[in-house]
Amino acid sequence: MLWARMLAYITGSVDQELLLRNEYLAAENRVLRAQIKGRLLLSDTEKATVAEIAQRLGRKALEELAAVAKPDTLLAWYRKLIANKFDGSRFRQRVGRPRIGEEAARLVVQMAKENPSWGYDRIVGALANLGFLLSDQTVGNILVGMASLLLLRENRPSPGKILSVHTWKFWSGRISSLWKSLP
Repeated sequence: MLWARMLAYITGSVDQELLLRNEYLAAENRVLRAQIKGRLLLSDTEKATVAEIAQRLGRKALEELAAVAKPDTLLAWYRKLIANKFDGSRFRQRVGRPRIGEEAARLVVQMAKENPSWGYDRIVGALANLGFLLSDQTVGNILVGMASLLLLRENRPSPGKILSVHTWKFWSGRISSLWKSLP
């Protein structure tokens, strides 16, 4: 029974201290509010902080305490904060497949140059041993892209020229012959 009295005394003194702190803060707010003319401009983080506390307090307590904004405004800030939190923007990504890393593309070209007898599948297997997971189609796309860059460096067709089927066969044969001649 002695411990119950001691607990009641301690909690009563803590409650009394909290009440005194709240009373002091309310008086300080009244003094500061009297000195400020016009609107307060709050940042988004300040609005979020005030809105979270305001929501926990509730509308009735805000009617007595709110000095920064009206209770409806504070609760609207909280609703907006929650709406922004759950708008799904964390899950939005770019459309399509992610781009291949520069290092992986460099390794594909290096392996193709050093081992001209290797096919796409063999290069894919060697890259898998190094920790790069690519498909054979991706390896082919990288190699064809590099060969076309080499071709453009050597002889660029005019930009407005429309390529016919025969021209395409000529350029694709030229690309493959350039690719075979790579050191």
